[in-house]
Amino acid sequence: MKLGIGARITAIFGLGALLLSISMGGLSYFTTRHFLLAERESAALHQAFANATLVRSALASGTTAYADLLATLDVGSNSHSVLIHKSKAYASSLSLNASSIPTRLRAEVLAGTAATQTYRTGTQSQPQIIVGVPIPSVRASYFEVFTLSDLDHTLRVLGLTLFGAGVLTTLLGTALGRIASDRSLRPLAGVSRAAVAIAGGQLDTRLNAADPDPDLAGLTTSFNAMVDQLQVRIERETRFNSDVSHELRSPLTTLSASLEVLEAEWDNLSPRGRRALQLLGDDLRRFQRMVGDLLEMSRADAGSMDVFLEEVNVSELVQRAAEAGLRVLKQQAPAPEVHIGGEVRALHVGVDKRRFERVMANLIENATVYGGGVTAISVHGSSGASDTPSEVEIAVEDAGPGIDPVERSKVFDRFYRGSASGRRGTGTGTGLGLALVAEHMRLMGGRAWVEASPSGGARFVLSLPVLASVEDPER
Repeated sequence: MKLGIGARITAIFGLGALLLSISMGGLSYFTTRHFLLAERESAALHQAFANATLVRSALASGTTAYADLLATLDVGSNSHSVLIHKSKAYASSLSLNASSIPTRLRAEVLAGTAATQTYRTGTQSQPQIIVGVPIPSVRASYFEVFTLSDLDHTLRVLGLTLFGAGVLTTLLGTALGRIASDRSLRPLAGVSRAAVAIAGGQLDTRLNAADPDPDLAGLTTSFNAMVDQLQVRIERETRFNSDVSHELRSPLTTLSASLEVLEAEWDNLSPRGRRALQLLGDDLRRFQRMVGDLLEMSRADAGSMDVFLEEVNVSELVQRAAEAGLRVLKQQAPAPEVHIGGEVRALHVGVDKRRFERVMANLIENATVYGGGVTAISVHGSSGASDTPSEVEIAVEDAGPGIDPVERSKVFDRFYRGSASGRRGTGTGTGLGLALVAEHMRLMGGRAWVEASPSGGARFVLSLPVLASVEDPER
């Protein structure tokens, strides 16, 4: 899954803080450890050589009280000493003996070379420094063992502190990244909201040009200029469509009156004249229908469409609208019955009766012209509904070859006829009927879509929200 810009900025800040914490913490820890060990080794060497000098003086004077000699040495509480004189070992602590000295270190010192070694020993794995000093003048070797448990504890505390600081730094870096991403993307969020509002038809939406972000000043200016041009173009096209439609109505009225006069003389015309008059009448009525549709669309674009919602029983509404649409179009006989589900008989919806009848007439006409006729009209509750559905769905099915799934989302676009127009009908439509269906349903708070019919044709579905329910006397 691809992360968004804000998530990526936050992740970069968090990762940067983590890497910085690791590098700085590691550098601090190992630098501190190096200097503390170097200081402790230097002090151990100084003390061991000083005690070795005292041991040499005592052995040169002929003393044999080795235990008393080792007890008088200034070794402190964190160190102990081992003396090897004439191949015999003597220790200041019962826990030490010659075998406690690493073999390599003991061999070097006995060979006459001073040496130092750091290692861990014992079940607690405590770190220690052992310094060996040869005393060849009295055939002896002196070893001093320094315990580094206090230094080890200090380094552990330092490591835990740096780890905690690293975790805190990473969290703070992530939080800082989140804040930075929010602040950086806030102007873009405003652009996104404006674009969504414009796509929804709010063409008066603009970006705030007062004190814009310097980096987004050009974007703000260009965006507002683009929307201005878009609004002007849409208003110009809407006004043009409205003006043309109005201007066409007057000559169409005159042509209709003239056509009625000619149709009154139908019996006196020759067969060729009747055929010409019939073609003229069909085209004129189609032209009138198209002009009426264009006027409806221009009113919708201008926001001047009046909607008068009434509360009506959905079963009675659909029954009347379907009968009117079938009667006007003289659909196949017998006309298909309207199947109304028992769960919706008592439901009421809020609709504009005139617009709903126009919607049903358009769907029935579409099925007649392009789909081989209406095969079924049904009303039922929305799928997955409980005892009282929240929506009712009115479906009109046809006998045609259906609509390709790729085109189902486009059939409600204006003037869209698609590749199916050449095979589903006569090609006489204007491409506005279904667009008006979608627009009328939107104005009434509903929606429209198309899907595949179980019989293989197209199934146009209208959905309306339920207003109220009353008791059905027939149930």
